[in-house]
Amino acid sequence: MRDTVDPDFASFVDARQGRWLRTAYLVYGDLERAEKTLLRAFTQLSMQWTRVDDPDAFVQRLLYLPALKPWNRTPAFPDEDDQVKAALGDLTPAQRTVFVLLHVEELTEFEVGDLLGMSHTAVHAHGLTAFGRFRAALGAGDWRDAQ
Repeated sequence: MRDTVDPDFASFVDARQGRWLRTAYLVYGDLERAEKTLLRAFTQLSMQWTRVDDPDAFVQRLLYLPALKPWNRTPAFPDEDDQVKAALGDLTPAQRTVFVLLHVEELTEFEVGDLLGMSHTAVHAHGLTAFGRFRAALGAGDWRDAQ
């Protein structure tokens, strides 16, 4: 076991942990769970740091894939007064994950599909449904009803 941390790894973590914690919080709807999941992802990366070709993709997969698992049915943002968080909490885990990756992380549908192991069509469908439900929850109505 090493006694020191690789400076490149420490720099990588410092540069990304704030953004990914924010995004994980929006995906999971629970700060404690987001912190634990991010810590687990960084721990896994630290053990394979020298062998990983794309550390960003490695961490993102470990961070966001658990949100899609069937046992992840804990409510997101329970008893939340913030209208935006409540609207996110009303989305399914898959819709919320795709929505956050598309609109907060600003990934393309193809990047989200690669990251989550979904087809482009599935990402598009989840994203479109999530966007419509999110807008409706905020009182903006369904964009398809616009004249």
